[in-house]
Amino acid sequence: MLRLGLLLAALLLPAAVAAEQRDVPAEPGALATVVSEAAAGDILRLAPGRHQGPIMIDRPLTLDGGGAAAIEGSGTGSVVTVAAPDVVLRGLTITGSGSSHETIDAGVSLGRKAARAVVEGNRLLGNLYGVDVHGARDARVSDNVIDGRRDHRVNQRGNGVYVWNAPGAVVEGNDIRWGRDGIFVNTSKKNLFRNNRFRDLRFAVHYMYADDSEVSGNVSIGNDLGFAVMFSKRLRITDNISLGDRDHGIMLNYANSSVVTGNLVRGGGNRCAFLYNAHKNRIEGNRFERCGVGIHFTAGSERNAMTGNAFIGNRTQVKYVGSRWLEWSDNGRGNHWSDLAAYDVDGDGIADAPYRPNDRMDHILWTQPAAKLLLGAPAVQLVRWAQSAFPALLPGGVVDSRPLMRPVEIPVPDWEIDNDG
Repeated sequence: MLRLGLLLAALLLPAAVAAEQRDVPAEPGALATVVSEAAAGDILRLAPGRHQGPIMIDRPLTLDGGGAAAIEGSGTGSVVTVAAPDVVLRGLTITGSGSSHETIDAGVSLGRKAARAVVEGNRLLGNLYGVDVHGARDARVSDNVIDGRRDHRVNQRGNGVYVWNAPGAVVEGNDIRWGRDGIFVNTSKKNLFRNNRFRDLRFAVHYMYADDSEVSGNVSIGNDLGFAVMFSKRLRITDNISLGDRDHGIMLNYANSSVVTGNLVRGGGNRCAFLYNAHKNRIEGNRFERCGVGIHFTAGSERNAMTGNAFIGNRTQVKYVGSRWLEWSDNGRGNHWSDLAAYDVDGDGIADAPYRPNDRMDHILWTQPAAKLLLGAPAVQLVRWAQSAFPALLPGGVVDSRPLMRPVEIPVPDWEIDNDG
């Protein structure tokens, strides 16, 4: 056994000796030379200043810029391309990618061989794409500042982080601004997007064909759309914040069998939430506040549990056009409605009368906007009185049989309020 132990130690010793720290001077061509000469496991410490890119990393290495080193690309292709597992990029400023969407020119490109790559604590500025996670399993992109392009129209810019077919990818703690979408994920699974901040983008998170994943604790400020979740199932959309996103705070489009809970959408110009052909989801404990429409429910979205949500000060609380009744309470617990003049005689926190957010006149106004001219007419008031007095006249819609007296409270931390930091 002693001889076996000595033999194993001898076999492991060369690998331990080979791994070393190497200093990289800020001189033209020095970084590429050191990378080509380094052994697997080496730590490259880049001196403060500018280092010439682009570079290709084809073995496990750590590049540490200490927060003072910059890698500048040539304006063609990606600046740092990783084609080996267990590579770490830390403390770098990375600029100067190309402008081709066809080749996905990025500050950092993680290819299929870049399993377990770590991109953390960097500044990726003005690249077409910030980080392209293209097939790299279990990659981590964390605590970076990613500022995208501003010299193109929004739809012609790249994404802050692009995740394609990268199971296990984790994107967390990043501050992403400008560009097209903050995170765009397509054809992936088991991903985690957590505690990121998104500003001045088209979509904060744009999600397609990516099952069994989580979007949690993120904040979207002033984007066209906050969290767009499409063509996916078994997701957790939890504890996110949308402030002043112009079209929708949360959109579920063909998103099924998911949990949407603890989210705050405030001050959206159009809809706080939009559900289109989304089925069997649990939408619980969210707060939809000060939007044009609190939630728009359409295209046959069915078998969704709606409970514990708060609808506060929306011009229209619910927009639903359909002939079926949808019950929006679950296990004896409904939602809170700011426009419900409720009473609670027994003090159990549940209003003593059901709430119906829409009537026949709402349906007419949604389908025939010109009918708004008749809102003050006595005939309209008569129809509304008749429907409130005789609910059987209603054509179907949303009913909350157990509305809540108190709304869920979701605080906004200072970091999310700060829009200039």
